[in-house]
Amino acid sequence: MSEVESVGACLNCGTALTGPYCSACGQKAQVYRSLGTFLHDMIAGLFNFEGKIWRTLPMLAWKPGEMTRRYVEGERARFVSPVALYLFSVFLMFAVLNFSGSMDASGGLEEMAADERADIARLETERATAAARRTDVAAIDLRIAGKKEDLAELGRLQRGNIVTLDGSENDQAPAWVREAVAKIQANPQAFIAKVQDAASKFSWLLIPLSVPFLWLLFAFERRYHLFDHTVFVTYSLSFMMILVIAGGLLVSLGLSSIASMLFFLPPIHMYRQLRGAYQLGRANALFRTLLLLMFAFVTSILFLLAMLAIGIF
Repeated sequence: MSEVESVGACLNCGTALTGPYCSACGQKAQVYRSLGTFLHDMIAGLFNFEGKIWRTLPMLAWKPGEMTRRYVEGERARFVSPVALYLFSVFLMFAVLNFSGSMDASGGLEEMAADERADIARLETERATAAARRTDVAAIDLRIAGKKEDLAELGRLQRGNIVTLDGSENDQAPAWVREAVAKIQANPQAFIAKVQDAASKFSWLLIPLSVPFLWLLFAFERRYHLFDHTVFVTYSLSFMMILVIAGGLLVSLGLSSIASMLFFLPPIHMYRQLRGAYQLGRANALFRTLLLLMFAFVTSILFLLAMLAIGIF
């Protein structure tokens, strides 16, 4: 390891040194030129693992409201900033989803089709057994017909027929709609890739889309500022990204049933964060959580529509 020593003055700002750290800028008196130092600085710059992350993540999971309130009230150096945590969570989420194959739409459709074919084979075996026993098979026939219809729909999606127009003279679809549909059908995989790429690049849009809805929950309470709502939203979204990361890892390990249980955590987390951050009573926090869930659904739809538009146009 190559060491660079400062002789009486800070190498960063030139201030006279009185100890192991510069009193003006805080840089160490001794610095090192090594790959390990570079990696340490990169991690510290993103996440500041030197204590902050181990205080932030447990509180984000268990006491999100208290952490949000403490950050808003001035305890900034104690926790990872909401922006840094959000950006890192987004980066890690897309990395994990790509690694686990969860973003491979074609693979997902093929897996679903295989499940449908397996269900059809099982139902046909049940039907044969029931018919041999001279039992009514009408209900089984209906289930088989439904499964075959689902399988045919999956086949259309795999072939790129995501959206269809009948092409008749009575079809009043605007020209831009026809053009968009033609683009999707011509190369559905490219369209899906564009949407995924747009989602990764414009994930920050979730914050400005969400903040106005949270503001509406407290529009008549002047003690809260947009800064407070933005911190709340950013920390909340970071937790949701971490849940997606956990779900992707569980799916890659073949634990899909456990991953599906994570679906029930967001409402609980929203309730706890609302109650702690805004010092609400139980009934008040529950009511606002229900409203926030509806707002979150609307925000998700708006974000999805924006990404689809970018993917098409």
